[in-house]
Amino acid sequence: MTTLDPHQPVHPAATRVFHRQLRHDLPVAVSGKGIAITDASGRQYLDASGGAAVSCLGHGHPDVIAAMHAQIDQLAYAHTSFFTTAVAEELADLLIHTAPAGMSHAYFVSGGSEAVEAALKMARQYFVEIGQPQRRHFIARRQSYHGNTLGALAVGGNAWRREQFKPILIDVTHVAPCYEYRDRRHDETPEQYGHRLVAELSDAIDTLGGENVMAFVAETVGGATAGVLTPVPGYFKGVRELCDRHGILLILDEVMCGMGRTGTLHACEQEGVVPHLLTIAKGLGGGYQPIGAVLAQSHIVDAFRQGSGLFQHGHTYLGHAVACAAALAVQRVIQRDGLLAQVQERGRQLQVLLHDAFGAHPQVGDIRGRGLFWGLELVADRASQQWIDPALKLHSRIKNQAIAEGLMVYPMGGTVDGRCGDHILLAPPFISTPDDLEQIVQRLQRALNRSLADAGLRP
Repeated sequence: MTTLDPHQPVHPAATRVFHRQLRHDLPVAVSGKGIAITDASGRQYLDASGGAAVSCLGHGHPDVIAAMHAQIDQLAYAHTSFFTTAVAEELADLLIHTAPAGMSHAYFVSGGSEAVEAALKMARQYFVEIGQPQRRHFIARRQSYHGNTLGALAVGGNAWRREQFKPILIDVTHVAPCYEYRDRRHDETPEQYGHRLVAELSDAIDTLGGENVMAFVAETVGGATAGVLTPVPGYFKGVRELCDRHGILLILDEVMCGMGRTGTLHACEQEGVVPHLLTIAKGLGGGYQPIGAVLAQSHIVDAFRQGSGLFQHGHTYLGHAVACAAALAVQRVIQRDGLLAQVQERGRQLQVLLHDAFGAHPQVGDIRGRGLFWGLELVADRASQQWIDPALKLHSRIKNQAIAEGLMVYPMGGTVDGRCGDHILLAPPFISTPDDLEQIVQRLQRALNRSLADAGLRP
């Protein structure tokens, strides 16, 4: 058996865990409270990214822990081919009550990738059920991220994640993302830029044949791959109108940007658009248990009910009772404590702090976001928007320097095209205080400047 020193990071040669990174020491996390995680040596880290935009209530929330204990005492697990549970029914009722218009049912899974995978299968089976089996194409966007299972990876546009698995991915058509900072022309208004993107999507549909397309898949607000890409006004309305014209389903992926992260429960509320299928996860359960869901429009569920009477898909831990209890408690706390309004207020504070700290920074080209979901795109030159040499691996340097500052952020490379560009993603918990946000920005400022100096980009 492996014997670990509880006060030292775990060395790659000393672990039997197949970690995602096999050459790095990892500190041992032992406790979490509020927005901080503490490791085995007693060092604290401000969780400014909520892990991966997961920990919306921070760590150790007593109401959620109590709800999980109560559910475990009553019933931990029952397979959904035999039973439903009261807690799953209650969570579904709450989610549908607060969902965009027309949503009637929630399909519970164990995370975001599973939610997207299920939505893709729902789209395919829906068209089989209504007698349109010729529909077989998905259209999605470059520089998107929809998960790591094969279907989700195929619709995703993260070039680095897709590359080695291309031979086993389904063929998906990808169009341009809504990436205003780099792609809107100087002679275009934001609305005109959005119209151009919708026209590109229209051309792609015509090429495939509108009668052959199942769905268009998009993150409402782009997440990890390109660093919080917010849509321009009218873009998603144009997308929805185009989908309706061809009988195509609109699948919005709000795994990262949804469940309050941008200041409304669902990010699509700010676009005035309702999708046919909506995927949610991270902020649904806040990291207390693995859970995700697909919210489905009533006409889709009705087609299944009136047709085969089943959804030919499933996993062992669908609707897990403890996961549902945790998610139900998280959502009740958000409602009771008025945290959506707080996300909006704290988001405005964070926006000011970021612009004060980085608005004139020579290596910060763009600051973008909504609510408590923000991205900083890094450049070698602000005027030309030239990206920093990928060989410098600036995003990795920033992560390491931030950890040294006692700060967790979510930096990524390949922002522009899958190879070039760097960004930093911030997604602090909804419970963050103004002082927390000030500390986050101050520590990030030091980490960024030290990383740039280490890379030879600043004196």
